[in-house]
Amino acid sequence: MKQVTATGQTVEEAVESALAQLKTTKDRTDVNIIDEGKKGIFGIFGSRPAVVKVTVIIDPIEEAKKFLTHVSEQMGAPAEIEIKRDGKQVHFVMTGEKIALLIGKRGQTLNSLQYLTQLVINRFANQYLTVILDAEDYRNRRSETLIQLAHRLAGKAVKSGKDVTLEPMPSYERKVIHTALSDNRRVKTFSDGTEPHRFIVITPVKR
Repeated sequence: MKQVTATGQTVEEAVESALAQLKTTKDRTDVNIIDEGKKGIFGIFGSRPAVVKVTVIIDPIEEAKKFLTHVSEQMGAPAEIEIKRDGKQVHFVMTGEKIALLIGKRGQTLNSLQYLTQLVINRFANQYLTVILDAEDYRNRRSETLIQLAHRLAGKAVKSGKDVTLEPMPSYERKVIHTALSDNRRVKTFSDGTEPHRFIVITPVKR
């Protein structure tokens, strides 16, 4: 968090001085007036300068976008990033010529980037925000694959009578599995492990 304390003959001058030091504009800052100052007799005797503390307001979503832009460039796959916010959920949709590099095998790179972006955005946010990172509609395609996988493995659990453990997944993907099997009375699902290696277990219901 960038902030400076500045003085001036008036509050306005003190604020201008602070903005110049911070190299920013007033609309991107929070101004706290510590002392409004005093002109004094004839503007000289007993005068006291105005004192303000100006703090730069950091936009967590912009910081997350800058992080993704930097990482994608470093990976040799520069991406355009579109942002969509729905309440506490923030979607970052990436497009680019080499977007496959950012998705990775079974979305592992995309999931890792999503986890890191989540850490970045919540470092600056006043309330907890959930990040969904997508590229080339991968999340929808992945959801369809996960639903098919959930039903297939549920059948395996019922047939074998044993628990079936899935690979670690981010919370977004685990939710897809839980939802897909929520109406299946022959199995139950629960999550185990710790982030970012948390996974789902499908267990057959004993009858």
